[in-house]
Amino acid sequence: MRFPLLLICLLLLQNLVHGQAQAPVPTDKIDALFKEWDKAGMPGVAVGVVHGGKLIYAKGFGEADLETGVKITPETIFHVASVSKQFTAFAVVMLAEQGKLSLDDDIRKYLPEIPDFGKTITIRQLAHHTSGLRDQWNLLAMAGWQLDDVITKQHVFNLITRQRELNFEPGSAHSYCNTGYTLLAEIVSRVTKQPFDYWMERNVFKQLGLKNTLFYDNQEKIVKGRAYSFHRTPGAMGPTMFSKSILSYGNVGATSLFTTVNDMALWIDNFKNPQVGTQATIKQMLEKGRLNKGDTIQYAFGLVHGMYKGLSYFGHGGADAGYRSNIAYFPKEDYGFIVLSNQAEFDGGKKVFEMVDVLLPNSIKEDKAVAKTPEKKEVKFDSLLFGPYMGTYALTEAPGVKLTFKKEGSTYTAQVTGQPWFPIFPSSDSTFFWKVVDAAVTFHKSKDKQVSRITLHQNGDHPATRSETEVAATFPLEQYAGRYYSPELETFYIIEAKDKALKIRHVHHGEADLNVVSKDKLSSSWWFVGSIDMIRDASGNVSGLKMSNGRVMNLRFKKIPDDFAAGTFAEAGK
Repeated sequence: MRFPLLLICLLLLQNLVHGQAQAPVPTDKIDALFKEWDKAGMPGVAVGVVHGGKLIYAKGFGEADLETGVKITPETIFHVASVSKQFTAFAVVMLAEQGKLSLDDDIRKYLPEIPDFGKTITIRQLAHHTSGLRDQWNLLAMAGWQLDDVITKQHVFNLITRQRELNFEPGSAHSYCNTGYTLLAEIVSRVTKQPFDYWMERNVFKQLGLKNTLFYDNQEKIVKGRAYSFHRTPGAMGPTMFSKSILSYGNVGATSLFTTVNDMALWIDNFKNPQVGTQATIKQMLEKGRLNKGDTIQYAFGLVHGMYKGLSYFGHGGADAGYRSNIAYFPKEDYGFIVLSNQAEFDGGKKVFEMVDVLLPNSIKEDKAVAKTPEKKEVKFDSLLFGPYMGTYALTEAPGVKLTFKKEGSTYTAQVTGQPWFPIFPSSDSTFFWKVVDAAVTFHKSKDKQVSRITLHQNGDHPATRSETEVAATFPLEQYAGRYYSPELETFYIIEAKDKALKIRHVHHGEADLNVVSKDKLSSSWWFVGSIDMIRDASGNVSGLKMSNGRVMNLRFKKIPDDFAAGTFAEAGK
């Protein structure tokens, strides 16, 4: 059969135009970015790049399960942690467009068991993290949970419904709060009268053709093809270099979305060409939050707006146990990036930007006003030099955010207010870097070799000064000792003065050091305790304390008599 000449010419023209529109994908350069994970015995990463509505690059590196050696592919199913939030927000926006709820409804209209704090909290404020609610993970840890315990929706609600105070007045500030998205998922369930995971499957995942995406609300459920999460074993090499990072969540909304690179490619394209929802849906999803005074924040509906080298994008990262994920879409350039990892030390945001550098070299612009993060190259370091660096420093631009540094054995560690401790690594005699995030810190010595200033290098340079710590000996340690009880958490903490040091103890968490910052302020090495403000009665005696850790502020504990339970069992036996 002979083709008409006109048809042949049209086919040739289409091929030519397509060839001009889509430059060859620099596969080798992208592969090189993930070479570290392209080997046996390593957890790894699934990577995807979306352009023009197509997945132009998709590849897996490393192993999905170190016990079986199963390789990671673009079809490997990952837990994506907080990347889940944009899906939960999408459900709420769809229901609002259908007239089944309003984004400005009081959440107690649907969740009457949430305490009345005297201020209205709206659905919109949950989505924008401006509700003032305390964070569920921090509350659970304070109450005695380890985050690798089984944690169900009911466990979360048990604590939320017992809260009596907010971190701040709703709408007055922005503070990331996982609690809000757990509540959003429950609102969807109650409005639709269907389990959240079922409604999402029928109304979003199936409609968009996401074949391997689900909300995992049952910690015992079997999902074939999923990746397990791992972390480096401190000090270990060879076969024991990695250990399991256990995750047993049975709650959804803030987290627990399972998905793949191939499915996320379809999700990203839906922002440009909506197959589920409408252009109005996408517009609402991208609407930035606004505080009561009118200030705009960068957080939208489960999405964060950002800039990288002159290019605007929106996306979100996620981190639970050993899972690390990052999704970013650059709408003007129409490029989407997906990185899903099962190694705790993996920095997904950094890898996304490295791919941007490879694929969009002619579009990016170096911002000379923003200093680059120092190079992450570990060098030999004299441990004696670290002594003057240890201590706590408050950021000049945000004094409530503090960085604390200490040495544990041969490991140098750092903690940011409300966050766990992470190791840092020397790149010079005065600069250390994190491997879990694209950040570094420089310690500045004065002429007399004292260190009172540091600079945090993360999306620019941020100065911080050493927090003034009054000498502990000035205050008798015994005044802080006692047993403290929180009715909101139904848990006890015990503070003891032992061997001229102050200790804090919990039945599940064990024991940790306390530092005296001032007469009425203590600090702890436990991320979920953070700082403690003592409460005194009219006579000046300690009667209680308030515990804060970044995402929980001023949770009250009452000091109770040490012998409050004395004789209880003997009396009960009579």
